[in-house]
Amino acid sequence: MKVLVAVKRVVDANVKIRVRADESGVDLSNVKMSANPFDEIAVEEAVRLKEAGAATEVIVVSCGTSACQETLRTALAIGADRAILVESNDGIEPLAVAKILRALADKEQAQLVILGKQAIDDDSNQTGQMLAALADLPQATYAAKLTIADGKAIVAREVDGGTETLSLTLPAIVTTDLRLNEPRYVTLPNIMKAKKKPLDIVKVEDFSIDVTPRLKTLKVSEPPRRAPGVMVPDVNTLIEKMKIEAKVL
Repeated sequence: MKVLVAVKRVVDANVKIRVRADESGVDLSNVKMSANPFDEIAVEEAVRLKEAGAATEVIVVSCGTSACQETLRTALAIGADRAILVESNDGIEPLAVAKILRALADKEQAQLVILGKQAIDDDSNQTGQMLAALADLPQATYAAKLTIADGKAIVAREVDGGTETLSLTLPAIVTTDLRLNEPRYVTLPNIMKAKKKPLDIVKVEDFSIDVTPRLKTLKVSEPPRRAPGVMVPDVNTLIEKMKIEAKVL
């Protein structure tokens, strides 16, 4: 069973982002970039399936500039077998990514596609669902546990009322939640091994897919700063302030 995993290059989760002076977007100059944390969980789960004998090959895919090769090498160091970079210098929106992943899944004959539930840069949470719709495949989102047995993917997912368990007939699409696993620490020997693993680069134009953006960013701005808090001597004063000043009572 082949497992296809999508990985996105995003601003590192520990970096405080800055907005450009013209408010056209986020300033990415001299900013540390890394793999999307949810996608790292997806890669880890795919590698664990291979180590358990449920998968034969793990293929990681990224869409973006040539700088995404570094992100793919990290995924290879975690344990993926090979990587594919769909190179594009323009931003690719979730629908176009889903179309590309569908084409690659068909080409590779992947039985399972695993994605992070969302990317921490745009928080769209759309690609997995769009891919399932385009490919007409069963899907399970926010996976907290994944088991492969007898040609089925058994997925436990947390819902408002507790835990829901789904049985999907393969091929299928799964998106990962934080509780699915904790990605392993990437060791130096594995980083060196990853440099020798195959990484194919293809152009987005090779897919004959329209990746023209459907959305236009009008303005990006930081959230307003919170006003400093005020200490009050007692509850009665607090209630009066909430009534008169804040007008929330």
